[in-house]
Amino acid sequence: MKAVIITKYGPPEVLKLQEVEKPTINENQVLIKIHATSVTPMDYRMRSAKAPLWPISRIMMGFWKPKQKIPGNEFAGEIVEIGKKITKYKKGDKVFGFCLNVYAEYCIASEKSNIEFMPQTSSYNEGTSIAFGGVTALTFLKELANIQSGQKILINGASGGVGVFAVQLAKHFGAEITGVCSTKNVDLVLSLGADRVIDYTKDDFTKETEHKYDIIFDVVGKSSFSKCKKLLTEEGIYINIVPSYRLLFQNFWTSKVGKKKVITGMASVNDNLLLLKELIESKKLRVVIDRTYPLEQIVDAHAYAEKGHKVGSVVITLN
Repeated sequence: MKAVIITKYGPPEVLKLQEVEKPTINENQVLIKIHATSVTPMDYRMRSAKAPLWPISRIMMGFWKPKQKIPGNEFAGEIVEIGKKITKYKKGDKVFGFCLNVYAEYCIASEKSNIEFMPQTSSYNEGTSIAFGGVTALTFLKELANIQSGQKILINGASGGVGVFAVQLAKHFGAEITGVCSTKNVDLVLSLGADRVIDYTKDDFTKETEHKYDIIFDVVGKSSFSKCKKLLTEEGIYINIVPSYRLLFQNFWTSKVGKKKVITGMASVNDNLLLLKELIESKKLRVVIDRTYPLEQIVDAHAYAEKGHKVGSVVITLN
């Protein structure tokens, strides 16, 4: 099968398309034919060895070279083989979610893997654009910040892969939303449900004086608690999804002292894939796709995504 291989850290050019052996399943696994995958910040940070929390992250990924030889984590595809102990799935089922080694024509999963039946209304390109952004937004907004109807929230990076879901989910939960994005994406963010948009090319939201927020959700990691603290309500929450040792300390410290809180860390899947599926099928969420590339253009896809200006998802298609 065709697969993208990585043997060293570096720029997008370290990704090489090669022929490798097709994986085989055991009795507790399914074989998935991948129709689409994506380029998430996790993917290009792992490829370049610029993941947060160095050196812990580097040890987990492989200190000298990547442990995961076939990159990629988010996918949509069809189950083509099932082990004899599999009961949840059958051949022909369309699934989406997270799996290892998905920059390839096939991958292996089990019933315990973070996968779910794909929304009936979604294409494969849309299916692969749900998990990373949707799960991240749900984890931080609902599980960690416990967002409530009527709260005021600012979302920094409102047009990105996580941001487009954060805006829609915050609206679904009844919040009043201020989105922060560039000029060209203002209309998109408004169409997703934002009540107000700040164009960061013209204004610095951290210098606002007229507005207070119950939640400031930085999905791009470009702000700081110290600059945002004055914008929070008395018991406001600052969320930054790009963890650092400073943020981890602030997370711990604010959990013990004061009313304003800092939240950072990693997203958890839990039942979030199922909820996202249901929200998309009921047309309460929509997917935003920026660009699509064939697997043969994986280098170009990574180079584009890594610039940090993508709108929604960057999709990789496979035949």
